[in-house]
Amino acid sequence: MRVDFYQLAGESAENLLPLLARKVRADGERLLIVSEDAEQLQRIGRNLWERFPEAFLAHGHSGARHAERQPILLSADCEAPNAAPHVVFADGRWRDGASNFARVFLLFGEEQLQGARDCWRMLGQHADAERHFWKQEGGRWREGP
Repeated sequence: MRVDFYQLAGESAENLLPLLARKVRADGERLLIVSEDAEQLQRIGRNLWERFPEAFLAHGHSGARHAERQPILLSADCEAPNAAPHVVFADGRWRDGASNFARVFLLFGEEQLQGARDCWRMLGQHADAERHFWKQEGGRWREGP
């Protein structure tokens, strides 16, 4: 399992997600976006439509009709009825179900920094976890130490 940690400094998860979703979809993969914050999921949904209108980031909500058909699914939990191999934890919280996915994106801000550090250390003890850390520099995302 590959885990990408994205430290949000001056960027919101809602603004970053269309970039990640566009890349995942360009690779022909499906995506599950998880947040326990219903309002955040609504903002994410709006940004998926509006941020890159030419990209057509079609999506739906877990529990809605035809959720299993959606290329991008928004959910409050870690279940993927759309059989997505990739998951984004948009609210900065790690979930036990992460091991069911090939790739995990953990987006975290200053308030989740300690939790992200704890998660990094915990995953360092798992031989099957490949960890990557991303931060913004000069308006671009760069992989860092």
